[in-house]
Amino acid sequence: MSAKKRVFVAGHRGMVGSAIVRQLEKDPSVELLLRTRAGLDLVNQQAVAEFFAQESIDQVYLAAAKVGGIVANNTYPADFIYENLMIESNIIHSAHAAGVEKLLFLGSSCIYPKLARQPMAESALLTGVLEPTNEPYAIAKIAGIKLCESYNRQYGRDYRSVMPTNLYGENDNFHPQNSHVIPALMRRFHEAKRAGDAEVAVWGSGKPMREFLHVDDMAAASVHVMNLPLEVYQSCTEPMLSHINVGTGEDSTIRELAETMAKVVGYTGRVVFDASKPDGTPRKLMDVSRLADLGWSYSIKLEQGLAATYEWFLANQDSFRG
Repeated sequence: MSAKKRVFVAGHRGMVGSAIVRQLEKDPSVELLLRTRAGLDLVNQQAVAEFFAQESIDQVYLAAAKVGGIVANNTYPADFIYENLMIESNIIHSAHAAGVEKLLFLGSSCIYPKLARQPMAESALLTGVLEPTNEPYAIAKIAGIKLCESYNRQYGRDYRSVMPTNLYGENDNFHPQNSHVIPALMRRFHEAKRAGDAEVAVWGSGKPMREFLHVDDMAAASVHVMNLPLEVYQSCTEPMLSHINVGTGEDSTIRELAETMAKVVGYTGRVVFDASKPDGTPRKLMDVSRLADLGWSYSIKLEQGLAATYEWFLANQDSFRG
């Protein structure tokens, strides 16, 4: 029998990392290597270097990151750029130093310019000004892509990058102030149903369009991209443009999202839109043609994914912060 692949998932307790763990647990050829923050501080360069030197690691999924919404990004920009730069630098360099050949870095769609042409193709990277509210975080994620590309070019490593669209699902953040649109709406509709509120107000006109991907699909795409033969992966990328968008290639209006959320939660009151509140970017959609060429497409439809997420929400709501 051949030895199992030792796979380190950095950030295994987060929404994306935990989904990757669930995906990899299905593979009997994989031996998972996991560390909590208490067991391994990823911001500590020496600790990370010693960890990689001591463990015989075959693959790394770099899903660890400091993340947050607009308020958190605006309030703590130094923390966001410093911690994310340190985490990815420590892991990528230590993986190289320990001879790890394969690594997958998980980024974010915020790497693209604020006014990028829709749908956003990988070639849009570094072609315009970033969204100011999360620029430090975006710059750290861009640096992670370039770290992978640079170690590939200089040392012949096989370090890949995937850029997900807006994600949701199990282990999401349902904080009333710091969460993203899907968990925020889910909690709001749930609490309105429980309180018997006659209406729920949603910020903005409801016209902006957004793309959403269930985190289990993101995990499946990540494993798919990681395990592609190198020549297949390189056939859809370039040395200086090696990241791959991950999404559905489809979007919906915020109005459609809110109405679907009300249906899933079972809220029967009125859904109203407060047009005095900002809409944000009119549209954010990923071009996923590269990923399609690599043989992967999503499988979890939005209503199906929201229903599964709401089931998880109901089972875990007592543990939520805020």
